[in-house]
Amino acid sequence: MKIYNTLTRKKEELKTIEPGKVRMYVCGPTVYNLIHIGNARPMIVFDTVRRYLEYRGIEVNYVSNFTDVDDKIIKKAMEEHVSAEEISTRYIEECKKDMQGLNVRPATVHPLATQEIDGMIDLISILIEKGYAYKAEDGTVYYRTRKFAEYGKLSHKNLDDLQAGHREIKVTGDGKEDGFDFVLWKPKKDGEPYWKSPWCDGRPGWHTECSVMAKKYLGEEIDIHAGGEDLIFPHHENEIAQSEAANGVTFARYWMHNGFLNIDNKKMSKSLGNFFTVRDIAEKYDLQVLRFFMLSAHYRSPLNFSAELMEAAKNGLERIWTAADRLRDLMADGQPESQISAKERQTLEEAAQFSEKFNAAMDDDANTADAVAAVFELVKYANTHINKDTPQRVTEKIYEQMDTLCNVLGIILEKEEEILDSEIEELIAARQAARKAKDFAKADAIRAELLEKGILLEDTREGVKWKRG
Repeated sequence: MKIYNTLTRKKEELKTIEPGKVRMYVCGPTVYNLIHIGNARPMIVFDTVRRYLEYRGIEVNYVSNFTDVDDKIIKKAMEEHVSAEEISTRYIEECKKDMQGLNVRPATVHPLATQEIDGMIDLISILIEKGYAYKAEDGTVYYRTRKFAEYGKLSHKNLDDLQAGHREIKVTGDGKEDGFDFVLWKPKKDGEPYWKSPWCDGRPGWHTECSVMAKKYLGEEIDIHAGGEDLIFPHHENEIAQSEAANGVTFARYWMHNGFLNIDNKKMSKSLGNFFTVRDIAEKYDLQVLRFFMLSAHYRSPLNFSAELMEAAKNGLERIWTAADRLRDLMADGQPESQISAKERQTLEEAAQFSEKFNAAMDDDANTADAVAAVFELVKYANTHINKDTPQRVTEKIYEQMDTLCNVLGIILEKEEEILDSEIEELIAARQAARKAKDFAKADAIRAELLEKGILLEDTREGVKWKRG
């Protein structure tokens, strides 16, 4: 498999530290709200990379953290008059629900930043001892960016250029030796969570967290580090500086970054009114459609989200589901004792080429767009060549092939008929209209239909309330 390495800006053959094993770290979300569709893209993309590696027989130790201490979490906690822990715990659970809906498999480990504070204190102590970090008078600990000679090797930036053209990167701070030095440990403020350290009561910097969690669960050197391209600088750059200065070895061999997600060709933002959570999408679409949409483009390409493109993804996925339904029906009615003829063996051999195309696409820097195209070719072939006279064993093998490839993409072939929130509201409105018209038989039928789909209704003074059973 070849991977485009952000570090070298070229595709490279994946050569792992241990043969047959991959150590992979993916930066997870900061849990202060429901995840948005921009958060979903790296989750889906790198879950698919993991699935493909495992499909090829590689054992993957997949670590993806939750940042559960952060300014945004603290701000949300203060707004709601609850603890930061309550906010992070709530939204970790909500995130896991959305990941399940997107068919993103749980990581081997989902470490929490707040549970790794001792390791962060140890890392900072080593950096101070080696002269890469220093304590300011207020207890803040900074990293000496200029001391790390290779700083900028991932983002391909150098500090002199940043000094001249990007002054916003330079941050002032009391006791800083240099404007580009970044925070490893910061003093507590009133009402904020804090931990005791040799320097002051406070909490770690964001960059420090990932360096420590990657090392603890994967080792000093890892195979693949991944995340959104917005993390390249300064987050991933700073991780490299910390980890390599402390450990004296290469931090990560390969760096993978997914492209940005735009909404109708504009950057997603709440101020523009084009901000969508995964839950927002779930009200209109099966989340398998969102996953399929995300995989229909190469992960490094910018991806534009629009209603038209989501409808196209829905239609494409329906084609695959319809073909799978047809094959299941044919398997049920097939000829179990029929001999496989030379022609039918040829059919299986011809179908195998679509798996080869799929593998070639995924081996070429996880090109899911071409992998999806190979699945569509298999669907078309199955629709043309498999019929009621095809021996059951042949039909089963074609179905298994389709199911295997879709499983790598995280697409569930057997469609679950889960009713959407918008459909529930429509049926409730129709039931209310029927009751108003005194058509109680129709109203009862709608209630029964909803109950059959696991939707429980409660008539209250405030109106009809519903919940999933």
